[in-house]
Amino acid sequence: MTILLSAIGGYFLGSIPFGLVLCYLAGLGDIRKIGSGNIGTTNVLRTGRKDLALLTLLLDASKAGIAAWVAGHFAPQTSEMFLGIMTKTNLLAALVAGSCAVLGHNFPVWLKFKGGKGVASAFGFILVISPMLALMAFGTWLVMVIAFRYSSLAAITAAVMTPLYAYFVESEVQTVFFTLIALLVLVRHHANISRLLKGTESKVSFKKKA
Repeated sequence: MTILLSAIGGYFLGSIPFGLVLCYLAGLGDIRKIGSGNIGTTNVLRTGRKDLALLTLLLDASKAGIAAWVAGHFAPQTSEMFLGIMTKTNLLAALVAGSCAVLGHNFPVWLKFKGGKGVASAFGFILVISPMLALMAFGTWLVMVIAFRYSSLAAITAAVMTPLYAYFVESEVQTVFFTLIALLVLVRHHANISRLLKGTESKVSFKKKA
């Protein structure tokens, strides 16, 4: 029951489309009708409102982190078996809640399951579960952005490397869940991967516009 409640609560918290709501409240209309049609930070930034984009980023990251923290805080500190791995119930509840929050962001029931790509939500989730892993993931993202100037490539690389980092510095059960998150990020970035292979993906510019 604890794990089930964690999954349901995590999904519905993660499914709150903050980017869409903020743009409506700011009088900018439906964010899904501009740019990529996405409800995430990058598309909100296309409205020219950097403040709303930053707030969207923080809220999208926070919702998965909050889901994980609440589930981990209130779940019992007992031990149980998960896929042949002995783990703590509170850790398992936190991982389930955080993962379902990321899933909810990607596929919100309120928007006919058409949501964001979940990078910010995944980072917030990882940060609560393991600040060390979050730091390593962010470092990977930063290095890739500076080296290649592709935000999508940086996000994909960071997501794929996180389970590997977890395997060496955290537990097996964390490795399982972060592998699932990495696969989700890959699926959600399929269009970006296609453009990267074709050489048509947009690069990040570090120069100020004239």
